[in-house]
Amino acid sequence: MKPAVLIIIGVLTALGGALYLSARRASEREGGAARPAAPAPVSTRAVRTEITFLYSTEKKAWVEAAAADFQKAHPHIRVNLVGRGSLEAAQGILEGRERPTVWSPADSAVLRMLESDWATDAARAPLFAAAGEAAPRPLVKTPLVFVAWEGRAEVLQRASGGGPVSWKVLHGAVASDQGWPAVGGQPEWGFVKLGHTDPTRSNSGLQALLLASLEFHGKQSGLTVADLLEPRFQTWLSQLERGAGRFPQSTGTLMADMVRFGPSRYDIAVVYENLAIAQLSQPPGNWGALKVLYPTLTSWSDHPAAVLEGDWVLPRQREAALEWLRYLHSRPVQQRALAFGFRPADASVPLTSPEENNPFHPLSAHGIQAEVPPGAEVPEGSVVRNLLTLWSRRVGSARSP
Repeated sequence: MKPAVLIIIGVLTALGGALYLSARRASEREGGAARPAAPAPVSTRAVRTEITFLYSTEKKAWVEAAAADFQKAHPHIRVNLVGRGSLEAAQGILEGRERPTVWSPADSAVLRMLESDWATDAARAPLFAAAGEAAPRPLVKTPLVFVAWEGRAEVLQRASGGGPVSWKVLHGAVASDQGWPAVGGQPEWGFVKLGHTDPTRSNSGLQALLLASLEFHGKQSGLTVADLLEPRFQTWLSQLERGAGRFPQSTGTLMADMVRFGPSRYDIAVVYENLAIAQLSQPPGNWGALKVLYPTLTSWSDHPAAVLEGDWVLPRQREAALEWLRYLHSRPVQQRALAFGFRPADASVPLTSPEENNPFHPLSAHGIQAEVPPGAEVPEGSVVRNLLTLWSRRVGSARSP
């Protein structure tokens, strides 16, 4: 290469270097010294354990309040809350669509039904522990009650002898072509309109069927599949359901519709006590006052919670889930359940405690009682399944669009 060419290349290289250094100094004068690259974010997954709590929506407000405080005290555990209807959740777990760490349905009847259905596959290990902290234990309790418009409630109480309302009295009123006058009510009230949820979709509807069935057979426990197959009982149940023009999928929807539409839709409805308390705590609406009536035999929604034994639950998730359940069973959290209309599962927490937000004493004038009728024994899962099949055959299919 010729010397002249080399000289030109050298000059150009030197000029390029000078321009680069000049531009860099100007940049530093305008924006300060060059900043080092930001470090990559450190994942918290290595120090935080996530669990899924699948729970029945009736206790949504209490669960969410408890979870907010739990997260502050236990930042290393993340509780993912998933609210589902109890029967929907049970079917989801059975089919593998739901894989929670902890499950809490509304009552033990649904839990036993899933346990029975799960056991039909002999290759699967048991879904719940038989004993210990991980086994099913109640979180809060609430009995099933009737809620009726005040005038109609007084008529039903008189017809029942002044005490708890009998399903047989209610059946007589619903099945009669004379309507309310058949039990001493006003003719202008028309036919007796009963409300309960779809028992194939909502736990309170299932409980209503169980209570009516037990009373028909004169039992407090020990309902059998043979009882359900008795033709006289099947006819009686069909007659009782004549008074239910519709079957909402949610107890909350049922309670809201009763208040919204008044006695034109429901004279009396079967709901959870905690939902009735929430409504009674509000000012009376356009249709007057409501009153709570207790059936001769009630059913307790004990809201059991259990850590599932599924193969998707890791050991560290199991330990985190147990910590979450210990928190829910702690006395302060149990005591706070009163404000949401629940009865604590912890028997040491008094129902008549003097806390300002305890609604049980102030609402006694609306029929709320500290002492309630005895609770029915939860039947075997096969009995529950056959009762739902019977209802679908005799009632549900007739209401299908």
